[in-house]
Amino acid sequence: MGLLLRCEHVDFGYENQDAVIDVSLEVNTGDYICIVGENGSGKSTLMKGILGLLKPTAGHIEVSEELKRAGIGYLPQQTEVQKDFPATVFEVVISGCLGKRGNRPFYSAKEREAARANLERLGIGELRKSCFRELSGGQKQRVLIARALCATDKLLVLDEPITGLDPSAIQDFYQLIRKLNREENVAILMVSHDVANIVHHADKILHLKQKPLFWGNMRDYVKSQAAREFLGDREEDNI
Repeated sequence: MGLLLRCEHVDFGYENQDAVIDVSLEVNTGDYICIVGENGSGKSTLMKGILGLLKPTAGHIEVSEELKRAGIGYLPQQTEVQKDFPATVFEVVISGCLGKRGNRPFYSAKEREAARANLERLGIGELRKSCFRELSGGQKQRVLIARALCATDKLLVLDEPITGLDPSAIQDFYQLIRKLNREENVAILMVSHDVANIVHHADKILHLKQKPLFWGNMRDYVKSQAAREFLGDREEDNI
């Protein structure tokens, strides 16, 4: 598996105050990694650093040439304003190509085809002309994943992606992400509070409390001291 991104002893912060300290991790092709931690533990700050929105105050991030060319697909945590966005599904999905479009005033035929292909890829081709704000929560999430895949199919960064979804939509989401990961080798880096579910889906985990409390594979995590505040004894037997 090829290296996509590596953080080596990175710190990130704001106004001379570090919110993330001494984090090291690697993201390789086909990885499925979750970042967990309490509110204020630095998860969002780390995501901003990985996305290139913050420069490290210490350490460094290595990004592969492949990922520099392909880019990162980002699915942010949804706000009520975003959920009520007055656009068609196709308009939302193709907006994932904005980074590739650059200064061109219109999308290319190739970009339009990519948007159509990703709608079909996620099983929502029939929603192409529907209004985004009229969709169910699960349908909106599929649209936004299709949008992220228009940006790249190498690495998807997902920030609390199940917020506001009903239980059925949550399970549909996890099945979809696992399929993209296993069958199409898309690397997943996800921030989530939903540890009860992610221990059954993700392969690796970073437990953050400003500093890493754990970084490694999921099987070792459920046996660790860091996991005990999240997981009961029965979870270890189920992995």
